[in-house]
Amino acid sequence: MRCQYCNCTESKVIDSRPAEEGNSIRRRRECIGCGRRFTTYEKIELAPLMVVKRDGRREAFDVQKVKSGILHACEKLPVSMQQIDEMTARIEQAAYNSMEGEIPSQRIGDMVMDELKRLNDVAYVRFAAVYRKFTDLGTFMQELQKLVNESKDAER
Repeated sequence: MRCQYCNCTESKVIDSRPAEEGNSIRRRRECIGCGRRFTTYEKIELAPLMVVKRDGRREAFDVQKVKSGILHACEKLPVSMQQIDEMTARIEQAAYNSMEGEIPSQRIGDMVMDELKRLNDVAYVRFAAVYRKFTDLGTFMQELQKLVNESKDAER
């Protein structure tokens, strides 16, 4: 592992602990050259997973794309980075657990919607507006009404 400060290739591990719900290992390292500390993550390399888009195109699954969509939906809301990271990890694990090698983009979008619905109503509506491609106020209001009705049912 190359030090980010001095480019030295020798470092020693000071501390190791599980991260991302046990899906990776976080290591604190100390550079032998300059003595500064930095963090690295070790993660299992997963078999490639292809996402089948609505138009039939296929592209490699990119968890950063999922995280970016979630971050955009949660912008300026009381949602912590830890919550977003945990949500992203659950979605990534569910996608790879499908064991199919390919997953429709709609299924990934639905997983994100389910996670956001449990986390924050505003983030859910923001994501739904883009994901479901609301073209007019009527369809947007229908989704809001459905959310209000579900909220009322949960209170009972």
